[in-house]
Amino acid sequence: MITDTSKTVRELALEVPNATRVFEKLGIDYCCGGNKPLWEACAASNLPVDEVLRALEASAAAPQSASPADWQERHLTQLIDHIVEKHHTYVKQELPRLQQLLAKVASVHGRNHPEIQGIESTFAGLFEELTAHLTKEERILFPYIKVMEEAFLHGQKPPHPMFGTVKHPVEMMTMEHDSAGDALKKIRQTSSNFTPPPDACITYKTLYQAFAEFEADLHQHIHLENNILFPRAVEMEMHVPAASRP
Repeated sequence: MITDTSKTVRELALEVPNATRVFEKLGIDYCCGGNKPLWEACAASNLPVDEVLRALEASAAAPQSASPADWQERHLTQLIDHIVEKHHTYVKQELPRLQQLLAKVASVHGRNHPEIQGIESTFAGLFEELTAHLTKEERILFPYIKVMEEAFLHGQKPPHPMFGTVKHPVEMMTMEHDSAGDALKKIRQTSSNFTPPPDACITYKTLYQAFAEFEADLHQHIHLENNILFPRAVEMEMHVPAASRP
């Protein structure tokens, strides 16, 4: 029985099988806002705590068709490779696709649906921010975490990072995750929860479906980084021998 509502959403997302699917369905933020206790997250989403607990218990008891990899136990290098290959690749493919769909919808429906202009503006900022964000992770933070883990596994000193401590880029990446999450929340609100208007064409409907899928993937993406990769990297840095300086 799950009864402790003081546990954070993040803790439950890590402990309860398929909890992230439950949170996604109910609209509970388990990635950027994952540090809230469950009762507070339920109150923020106007959800009865008892109903959420029952949903979590049902999810935990349901037969698992395939056991997801336990990323809390796997090497950080494996987790990073998974994030890059699955989630970073997806973002890089979907951003241009969303941009093209949005431009087409705006050109045809923009006059009758001025909210599209607001979505365009928000998405432009999101596109630029995520593109830079992925680059920083792939070129700076992720390579250092891999080097640090390799040193840790062999009891050696990792090279001294140019950013001083892994906590600094982790804090920056977490802030950028919050910003990206806020942008998608704004797009969701502006689009009435990705609900196409009655006169929507197939492209309009495809756009909103693509946004919903993009948001769900980004939530999983940020969950893996904020709740698993980053805390484990910070913890590992505390146990490696002092980094060697050039």
